[in-house]
Amino acid sequence: MIIVKFSGGLGNQLQQYALYEKFRYLGIPVKADLSWFEESVKKTKVRELELLRFENVRLTVCTKEEKEVLTGKDHFLDKCKRVLRPESFRVFHESQMYHPEIFQLKDAYLSGYWACESYYADILSILQKILLFPESRNPKNTDIALAMKQECSVSIHIRRGDYLDPENEAMFGNICTEAYYKSAIETIEKAAAGKGEQVRFYLFSDDPEYVRKHYTGEQFITVDWNTGEESWFDMYLMSMCRHNICANSTFSFWGARLNETPDKIMIRPLKHKNSQMVESGQMRELWKKWILIEADGRVLS
Repeated sequence: MIIVKFSGGLGNQLQQYALYEKFRYLGIPVKADLSWFEESVKKTKVRELELLRFENVRLTVCTKEEKEVLTGKDHFLDKCKRVLRPESFRVFHESQMYHPEIFQLKDAYLSGYWACESYYADILSILQKILLFPESRNPKNTDIALAMKQECSVSIHIRRGDYLDPENEAMFGNICTEAYYKSAIETIEKAAAGKGEQVRFYLFSDDPEYVRKHYTGEQFITVDWNTGEESWFDMYLMSMCRHNICANSTFSFWGARLNETPDKIMIRPLKHKNSQMVESGQMRELWKKWILIEADGRVLS
């Protein structure tokens, strides 16, 4: 049996769920470990299992005993064994961008975020049918989603907030620069002009005042009304746009992935983290349907 550990925010939960569904698609027995969220409550982390808000999500949850067969028990002897003889247990920790070997495992506990598109690129059309948002209580979302479908709409995700904290800026800062967004906007405007289309940009950010100040003009609309528990509807609206410009954020990656427009343009930064060792050829291979742009605005060809 394969057990997938679920943890983190909504974007990461969706990636773990996508991997879970990939094992189901392959006919490999798989269950979910949701215990991180129980521990999160105890530790007062601000995370919840938002994944279950999607209407068609189905999960078979592992028991504590099933997990312990693969990971060992939470007592002194097994803790020592995990340190001294990790091979005694069947735990697979994600350590690089892509691990195709996991699909050859028969019994394993998988711990990681599984962000790479190649894990589940072949089942994204299935995931789009499963990951359906419920109807928003805010009629503004319904109205603007309809408008997005009737025009050449483009989502732009600009994440600031916690990315500006000193402990996070070293990891995530200076990746989605002004040069990155300028190049992404120009790339889509050029493609739209070739079809004689006018582009409307919808800005999503945890710093709406910043985007209103930096992106002016009738072609830019700041979406700032989905807050608190309703904030996940920003992902829904991203998915309703024709094209998507993402931040180095799994949240906007999934806004683009759930976009069912056949000829959509999806743009993401080359790097997700500054610690990431990136080889451009490998990135193009693993993210085949995406346009990759570097921090200085260069588009990978």
